[in-house]
Amino acid sequence: MPMRKRKDVTVGFVALGCPKNVVDSERMLAHIAEAGFLIAAEPERADVVVINTCGFIEPAKIESLEAVEEALANKRRGRVQKVIVAGCLAQRLGQELLEQAAGVDAVVDLEHRDAIAQIIRDTLASEETLVFHGPTPCTMVDDRVRLRIGPAHSAYLRISDGCSHRCSFCTIPAIRGPFRSKPAALVLDEARELVESGAVELNLIGQDTTQYGRDLQLTEGLASLLGQMEERAGLSWIRLLYAYPTGITDRLIETIAHSDKVVHYLDIPMQHASDEILKAMRRPDTKEDLCKLIDRLRTAMSDIILRTTLIVGFPGETQQKFEELLAFVRWARFDALGAFTYFAEEGTPAAGYPDQVPDEVKQARLDELMLAQQEIAFAKNRERIGSRLTCLVEEGGRRTEGRGQRRRFAVGRGRFYGQAPDIDSICLIERCSAAPGRFIEARVSGTQDYDLRVEQI
Repeated sequence: MPMRKRKDVTVGFVALGCPKNVVDSERMLAHIAEAGFLIAAEPERADVVVINTCGFIEPAKIESLEAVEEALANKRRGRVQKVIVAGCLAQRLGQELLEQAAGVDAVVDLEHRDAIAQIIRDTLASEETLVFHGPTPCTMVDDRVRLRIGPAHSAYLRISDGCSHRCSFCTIPAIRGPFRSKPAALVLDEARELVESGAVELNLIGQDTTQYGRDLQLTEGLASLLGQMEERAGLSWIRLLYAYPTGITDRLIETIAHSDKVVHYLDIPMQHASDEILKAMRRPDTKEDLCKLIDRLRTAMSDIILRTTLIVGFPGETQQKFEELLAFVRWARFDALGAFTYFAEEGTPAAGYPDQVPDEVKQARLDELMLAQQEIAFAKNRERIGSRLTCLVEEGGRRTEGRGQRRRFAVGRGRFYGQAPDIDSICLIERCSAAPGRFIEARVSGTQDYDLRVEQI
């Protein structure tokens, strides 16, 4: 069967994983489009399916393999010609991926992501399985060429990649390589391009954003970068995600507190609150350090929104140590909290630790922790009723029947500064007449589970 002309080849793209992976997906899509391929609206019916996978923990690996299997099933039905697996799981498994997903036509690691267009051509022309896999990345990538898959008004801006911490449970250094900062000039150039393309909110991401600039011998590199970004006209919100606790300095706190654009929001993965567990995790913090950090932040900014991530059921976590974590969460009253049970990831030191916690115990503790956090989150939402918020509209309320004063608008969706995209709750905006990307003033009228109901003023 003769191969189609390149201009007729359709490529379906499946993007999985965290915001860092979203940026990778957008870069790969840009290369695919620039090469003249057509991006398919329905990946299950494309000539070639590219799956940008996540492989951080076992659930992410399972989700990725399920997406690969779905594509392979469509290939067996004759709907798809080739299946290409890229991203973190491809980096982590390499050749082994072919054993877990028989029928894959190409495996593409992180270092080859920018060559995806040529890899698609090579895969279409080959009857053999192609493997592009090498050591973990060690260079900083340029993210300026992207085909955005999110809303125009909000964008992720990667300021660093990789990680040089050696947490005993984590696979990120083995997948993403050592920590490396993107030069400030490149970050600012990308910020300019994103704002010029319509972004009013930039969400700064990296494996550890607070370490920014240390490998470039910069002192207080993140605070300095935020100060320079502050001058960008047209930019309204700058949000800091993935802030490592020990990297949050007094200078950084002061910079955020006095900024007109850096929102009073911090995402700080703390992982646990038992000193013994933190030490076993190879985290440099203690519970006292974390408590002092929270106090410092709330003293400097009474309106700061704090999000954290925790691991339940780490090896050696006794009931007493879990109770200590639970008490810490009730004391800290985080505005948002994500948690997952510990998974013994192959190749990590913690996988070989004694005193592994049974799965049923881990799940029961996770349920108890999240119920405690739910009480906190619901109570905080109730405390906001009657208050006034500035909301960034994500989805405008569509007009319903009626004319003039009888015209009505359906409920829109938006976020106030304390809600990060994709991971946090939202604002349900009643009588929303504004378009996506606009800021509106609204009053909180009620709650709906984790979300806020607000009325446009």
